[in-house]
Amino acid sequence: MQTVYWVLIFFSTFFFMEFMAWFTHKYVMHGFLWSLHKDHHHKDHSSWWERNDLFFIFYALVSIGCFLLWQYENIWFTLPIGLGILAYGIAYFTVHDIFIHQRFKMFRNADNWYAKGIRRAHKIHHKHLGKEEGENFGMLMVPFKYFKQK
Repeated sequence: MQTVYWVLIFFSTFFFMEFMAWFTHKYVMHGFLWSLHKDHHHKDHSSWWERNDLFFIFYALVSIGCFLLWQYENIWFTLPIGLGILAYGIAYFTVHDIFIHQRFKMFRNADNWYAKGIRRAHKIHHKHLGKEEGENFGMLMVPFKYFKQK
């Protein structure tokens, strides 16, 4: 029975992280920590590293904290939570940093309806250079209107 709970917690955490990414992006990155996210919208630097990457580091540390609680405090459910956060981080990094922003030159020719919709939504998000009036703060799930053919 514990396996069922383990899988349920893992997938629940993964999908909850999409909400957390949306919430953090809309209210924290485009809010009081705009100073860290701003360099992601304004490419006025030549560095591969962006201050915006600190948000990724934060969630990595939360995931590591879950692993440590599982390992040293024997709290079993923190392992699937930590793995769910890690899996979402890998998905986010793959879609956002590799596929959309091409920080690594991979997946350039992805041309299916989902890839086009995600790219379209993110492009609309980045057309707003300031912290106000933004839209499309999610990453893996965006409004259906971006999946429609033009």
